[in-house]
Amino acid sequence: MSAEATNPATPGPVTGAAARWRARIDLRRLGRAALLGPAARDRLPDAIGHVAEAHRAHHPDADLEPLRRAWVLAESSHRGQMRKSGEPYITHPLAVTLILAELGAETTTLTASLLHDTVEDTEVTLDQVGEEFGAEVRFLVDGVTKLEKVDYGAAAEPETFRKMLVATGNDVRVMSIKLADRLHNMRTLGVMRPEKQARIAKVTRDVLIPLAERLGVQALKTELEDLVFAILHPEEYEHTRELIVDNAARADDPLAEIADEVRGVLREAGIPAEVVIRPRHFVSVHRTARKRGRLRGADFGRLLVLVGEDADCYAVLGELHTCMTPVVSEFKDFIAVPKFNLYQSLHTAVARGDGQVVEVLIRTHQMHKVAEAGVVALGNPYAPPSDPSEAPGASTGAGADEERVDPTRPGWLSRLLDWQAAAPDADTFWSTLREDLAQDREITVFRPDGGTLGLPEGATCVDAAYAQYGEDAHACLGARVNGRLATLSTVLKDGDTVQLLMGQDPAAEPSKEWLEHAHTPAARIAIQRWIATHPSHETPEEIVERGGAAGMTRGTTEEPPVADTPDSVGRVTAESQTSDNPAADHPGAAVVLVDQPGATVRLAGCCTPVPPDEITGFAVRGGVVTVHRVECAAVERMKSVGRTEVGVRWGDTAGCRVTLFAESFGRPHLLADLTEAMAGEGAEIVSATVEPPSQQRVRHTYTVQLPDAARLPSLMRAMRNVAGVYDVSRAQTPGA
Repeated sequence: MSAEATNPATPGPVTGAAARWRARIDLRRLGRAALLGPAARDRLPDAIGHVAEAHRAHHPDADLEPLRRAWVLAESSHRGQMRKSGEPYITHPLAVTLILAELGAETTTLTASLLHDTVEDTEVTLDQVGEEFGAEVRFLVDGVTKLEKVDYGAAAEPETFRKMLVATGNDVRVMSIKLADRLHNMRTLGVMRPEKQARIAKVTRDVLIPLAERLGVQALKTELEDLVFAILHPEEYEHTRELIVDNAARADDPLAEIADEVRGVLREAGIPAEVVIRPRHFVSVHRTARKRGRLRGADFGRLLVLVGEDADCYAVLGELHTCMTPVVSEFKDFIAVPKFNLYQSLHTAVARGDGQVVEVLIRTHQMHKVAEAGVVALGNPYAPPSDPSEAPGASTGAGADEERVDPTRPGWLSRLLDWQAAAPDADTFWSTLREDLAQDREITVFRPDGGTLGLPEGATCVDAAYAQYGEDAHACLGARVNGRLATLSTVLKDGDTVQLLMGQDPAAEPSKEWLEHAHTPAARIAIQRWIATHPSHETPEEIVERGGAAGMTRGTTEEPPVADTPDSVGRVTAESQTSDNPAADHPGAAVVLVDQPGATVRLAGCCTPVPPDEITGFAVRGGVVTVHRVECAAVERMKSVGRTEVGVRWGDTAGCRVTLFAESFGRPHLLADLTEAMAGEGAEIVSATVEPPSQQRVRHTYTVQLPDAARLPSLMRAMRNVAGVYDVSRAQTPGA
């Protein structure tokens, strides 16, 4: 954009990798022809005839008058300006507009595209654009206009992108113009100094390409990837180019052979379809080579099958899987479950007799248009549809607090706009934006009420909490994932159901350790902002001693450490008996038989083993054998310090004594309801401890006697079913 607008300079040839990338039209010739003089005002200038032709191919009834007036203003405003390549500057907005016209952009976008540099590089003002072309065009031109370095200094570039993204939140056509603008600049980047080429290529790689992917504009994304690849990795690019050239020189073409076979299968089945070969672009070939090693002929492209209706896609799939050898593991259905960037298609693969695998994409013509052009294919997404039921998201029932399915404001963009508003400075915004855009896959998790949350792949329960509750997530106590209690650090998978357990304390504070597991910018910025406004004078060691590290796992059992030493053996609450006299002091107590005559047996309090747990024993001081569950974390510690392992086994009695931890929210009569539920299961409470509430959370410890160990699961279920109780677990060593 403005970096390209210079005074007339000595023309320089486009060299290097960029020389291999040309616009389809000779824009230099067209631009110079335009300088010969304006066309008659009653007809379209010859210089943009190709734009008009491409535009009418997608929009036969389009009114071209706005384009004519935009061309007149753009050409006269940029007259005398030259690009660093020596071309008239008007060739740049003309090329950008042609790119968008070929993708199917509507007239308003093309009008703004022709004018996108006028406010930035000429004397034309936004008010003049608005008066001449209306508020929509004015907004689009403003959205892609850079902020001045004289006003913003080093923050100009990140703040320009912030401004552009905010504008995109109101109109995605802003980013469409920016992507086409960057593509043409990348095509002609060869005239720049190498260091500037590298800087622009890195920003393109880190920001523009991910945005193109998220907006579904694959046609722009793939070419941008190849151009960046050529600049940042010239040796790998040249090697990949040689692979493609060598493959093109082959006498046989397995892709063509399979394409003919597919056409025959579909013809016999009576399914009208177009079968074409889609060569992989350079970056795709490079990735495939790294993944598979030596490339074979079928690895250089894929087959694309285009049909008329959605049902035909599945009919094609059925025929291919019936008549050819399918690779079932390669099947993906993005029609039933579209990607977050509007992409729809069926993916499968079939194997040849020689072992080569050919990937096949199956989609309708409309799906293909959207797959290539993404949001650009929507035309004017803000024009009201003739049928309200066709409005984006009209049939989804999505509420305001759920993942947006509206293609004009996708969920990822809503989340990005939310966190950018909280970014304290340009540097934080810029670094966080790159991190956010690097997460190029999304998952959907479900709430218990049926709502959904869209999160980036790798997100945790911490991220889900802040996505659902914003800064109120500071009060999150824990989570259940698919019905089971989980730590807040648990990584979520696509399709998980997440129930967040929230406290009621308005002064609740997040744990600093959550930062280690916050994957989304919204969560990280909210936690960092709280920490910045609540400075702690504690050292990291003091935080750990206070139990701060456990704050990461709110909602899980936080057991006191139990050291299996001679001093601690006497403190465990467990049944004591000897191998010579297995009868317990309490009726119904569990009996443990030990392979050490005369030893005193104690059930370890760290894991409270009960029948039929698999158990092991260790000889400690004083002729005592402590009995642990084999999965207890203390077992490894005992072995590591050289304790003698002793064989132990359960006797014939079925009764047991066990220590249980319950965690609940505070409420009146909770203790009475809980003990009543325990009594209903036949449990005799030997001892009970209820700790003072902490952040509306109450922790209970019960040692109970059961007449039959088999009743333990039903006892724990009955305790969990008491209102306010969100977890019940057996005593267990931390880390077990």
